[in-house]
Amino acid sequence: MTRLLYIIEYIIQDMKQVLIELDDDIASKLERVAPGRARRRSEFIRAAIRRALWELEEQATAEAYRKHPDSAADTYMDAGVWEARAARRGPRR
Repeated sequence: MTRLLYIIEYIIQDMKQVLIELDDDIASKLERVAPGRARRRSEFIRAAIRRALWELEEQATAEAYRKHPDSAADTYMDAGVWEARAARRGPRR
């Protein structure tokens, strides 16, 4: 049991605590899907934050590609070049 408490304490030390305020509507919806007494709320919120951050990164990447799209000459994903190399090698053993 002592080892388990040590592991839990170690994990908690590596996490930052964040205090947020929620309006009543969001708080009640959160309580329905991730009740605080079930100890699922923190993981639910962490997963929601991870997803939101990932979506922001995806939007930034999409915007970067819209501003600077790949041109045909600069594309590294030219399957025709790969196919030609594979054909020159000969059969695999």
